[in-house]
Amino acid sequence: VQLVESGGGSVQSGGSLRLSCAVSTSTSSSYCMGWFRQAPGKERERVAVISGDGGTTYADSVKGRFTISKDNAKYTLYLQMNNLNVEDTAMYYCAADVRFDGFCPATLSNMAYEFWGQGTQVTVAS
Repeated sequence: VQLVESGGGSVQSGGSLRLSCAVSTSTSSSYCMGWFRQAPGKERERVAVISGDGGTTYADSVKGRFTISKDNAKYTLYLQMNNLNVEDTAMYYCAADVRFDGFCPATLSNMAYEFWGQGTQVTVAS
């Protein structure tokens, strides 16, 4: 499985961006997929995950501002980010795991996902 992120960039505080992750195979019901981010000097953080049946989970810091979604027909995962603030500045990564038949285990550590994209930078200026 290959993942390629796009859509990052620089934006003012309060602005919006939509990240996309092109997947080389179907974003089917057998995948757990997610968005993660890592700021310089910090650990990689789980932002949002979406299970094979479409169930979503968000980090508390992004609830109500970010929305994860997927388009199975286009083999694409999205992250809509609204009301961005400087604390959202980070490299954002798309990840997928196919070992759990679409389920996203809460105990699956952030670095344990099977497949990763190369990342896309998001910079929010105050």
